[in-house]
Amino acid sequence: MSLPGRPKGEYRSAQREGRPEGADPAASVAGRVAETVRADIRGLAAYPVAHAEGCIKLDAMESPYELPDAVRDDIARVVRDTALNRYPSADLSGLQAAVKAAFGVPDAADVLFGNGSDELIHIMVQACCDPGDVVLSPWPSFVYFDMAARFDHARFVGVPLTDDLTLDLPAMLAAIEEHQPKLVFLATPNNPTGGLWSPQDVDAIVRAAPGLVVLDEAYQPFADYTWMPGVLDAPNVVVMRTVSKIGLAGLRFGYLAGHPAWIAELNKVRPPYNLNVLTQATLLAVLRHKSVLDEQAARLRADREPLAAALAALPGVRVFPSAANFILVRFSGKLDGNAVHLALKTRKILIRNFSNAHPLLANCLRISVGAPAENAALLSALQEILSA
Repeated sequence: MSLPGRPKGEYRSAQREGRPEGADPAASVAGRVAETVRADIRGLAAYPVAHAEGCIKLDAMESPYELPDAVRDDIARVVRDTALNRYPSADLSGLQAAVKAAFGVPDAADVLFGNGSDELIHIMVQACCDPGDVVLSPWPSFVYFDMAARFDHARFVGVPLTDDLTLDLPAMLAAIEEHQPKLVFLATPNNPTGGLWSPQDVDAIVRAAPGLVVLDEAYQPFADYTWMPGVLDAPNVVVMRTVSKIGLAGLRFGYLAGHPAWIAELNKVRPPYNLNVLTQATLLAVLRHKSVLDEQAARLRADREPLAAALAALPGVRVFPSAANFILVRFSGKLDGNAVHLALKTRKILIRNFSNAHPLLANCLRISVGAPAENAALLSALQEILSA
């Protein structure tokens, strides 16, 4: 495209004239990037997503189960009738009612939708934090709490877990007193450790926090506790969830529930049309079959403890308690976590390596609970690897 007021091709000619003979265009681009992109962003690595074709995929906490044909046929019908030539409707009342009914959101609460929980995290940081304000979380936890704070010019403070990867309540309360965070993120169950923080500890943090406390319940379908029924009981609490872990990861849909006053302010930061028409139509169709999602989640819960027990029986393996659809394990035998991860990858079994992510996670690998055949293949491979 030529610039307004310039003859076609003149802009490129001007660029060539301003560049010394023999200058490397790639070097010129690299220089412009270095001068323009924030230094802290240039120093980061992109969020890693492994290529998974032909592999047993136990690295992303997805459901291993596809939807039944009857549900897929229902989706096909509604997608066929969805108008792709129009922007999404501003009236989301039907979807809001369906989500609240399906997931037990109190009638008096309001909901905000996002393109996955990642977008909701950004929205909350943007709405609540001036540059330099503190976002606080137990650590290690969901890496995007830190990333969103950095991207949005807030300051992230991670409060270390105990050596056995449980919540350090005295340290959390001291950090809240010291830093006065605008936002506290509590993933419960926690990712990547799988721990479920006690209601008493969470309540103490909520009472101590001067700002908003976000209870991230992404893995709640696999736990025995939820804060959703009491989301309106405290003046500074919202509950965040996603459908990614219960069989709908491809939809990229997250929702935030809380007092209407919180949702009204956060909604001002939400990008227009952030929820596309195909996601809306598909979700409405699937929620008519919510029992299918519940059954699949129950199957994964039932398979979690046998898998954890089998992993714990392997030599040099420590299994951490989990209330999620994954299990964190530490390797301390003749092979470290990096070696085990690589050996599994060569056998086309993908799990997530946290060995170098944080000192508390040294030699730790996170394993999603898969279908029975996938779990069996994983255990067989580990027995072979650890006995070699």
